Amino acid sequence: MNFDWQANWMTEEHLMFKESMRKFMEAEIAPNTDLWAEQGIVDREFWLKAGSAGLLGASAPTEFGGAGVDQSFDALTIYEQARVGDAGWGFGVHNICMHYILGYGNDEQRSRWLPGLIAGEIIPAIAMTEPGTGSDLQAVKTTATADGDDYILNGSKIFITNGQQADIVIVVAKTDKQAGASGVSLIVLEASEVTGFQRGRNLKKLGMKGQDTSELFFEDVRVPRTNLLGQNEGRGFFQLMSQLGWERLVIGIGAIGAMDGMMSETIRYVKERKAFGQRLMDFQNTRFKLAEAKSKLEVTRSFINECICKVIGANLESVDGAMAKWWGSQMQCEVADECLQLFGGYGYMMEYPIAKAYADARVQKIYGGSNEIQKELIARSLDG
Repeated sequence: MNFDWQANWMTEEHLMFKESMRKFMEAEIAPNTDLWAEQGIVDREFWLKAGSAGLLGASAPTEFGGAGVDQSFDALTIYEQARVGDAGWGFGVHNICMHYILGYGNDEQRSRWLPGLIAGEIIPAIAMTEPGTGSDLQAVKTTATADGDDYILNGSKIFITNGQQADIVIVVAKTDKQAGASGVSLIVLEASEVTGFQRGRNLKKLGMKGQDTSELFFEDVRVPRTNLLGQNEGRGFFQLMSQLGWERLVIGIGAIGAMDGMMSETIRYVKERKAFGQRLMDFQNTRFKLAEAKSKLEVTRSFINECICKVIGANLESVDGAMAKWWGSQMQCEVADECLQLFGGYGYMMEYPIAKAYADARVQKIYGGSNEIQKELIARSLDG
């Protein structure tokens, strides 16, 4: 039995795009996940293939090389990547960065960066998290001090997706150290154009081993003030909050893709594997555990579908993303655990995709703002 994402909001164009994405993922990602995990990074050549295939700019305007459709098409790319069992390629971060530039960049900035992003020639990163701040973005210590026509960046970041390869980095920094959230700005660093910028080690992780996740260091790095996103300083926190609904929904979309992949693999396995003279699928415990997992998956899918309808209608709220993120990631981890259990000892072996899926799932409850933060945000919406 193959699990798949079908929904009333999907038009014929969506279905054609999804089929194209599936063929690409199965041909270009699935055969390479082990290699990428071993080397700790996705080959740069793959980014160019993704750009040529139209994956990177679906929701970007045609004037920059995009397809000019809405983000529901990006959702299908995110889903198909997760469904094929990959968590190494940093498409989600690429998409989020692209929308920061689309949303807040001026005409010159969009013209400078978007065509390269859409073609896969420019790999982006967004540098939010610092060693001592985690989800508390108001407390970032990285500074951007105005000096003539430049900002001088000083500070460090950690857990940065695409960090080893990023050509541009959207840096969350304080342009006013005394102003709290109102002192935060987003500044785009072009890695090849500056000195004093260093990439730290490629961090070794529990899962997502094919993704280059890095420390970044800024020591008196001069960045032109024209690289500020938005017309005025101090708008960074608002910009971050405005985009986090989609960023967190991306995590929920990835969760249903991963669960569809895990369920398909697990059902295939329990139908083939025998114990005590019968298929694992014939044991009541197996059937009940799969029934529970199926229910968790489909309830999650229903809410994600509702969120996608809001994306299409341009009325997705931040609290929607918070609920999609915490619920989706929680269900993903629960389904991964139950599916792995049904594989027995083989489920603990990395040769089996379920082991990789289990390890990859855990961080979903942490990045994009921890699930505890999401619950607080949801609770605030009830108290407002």
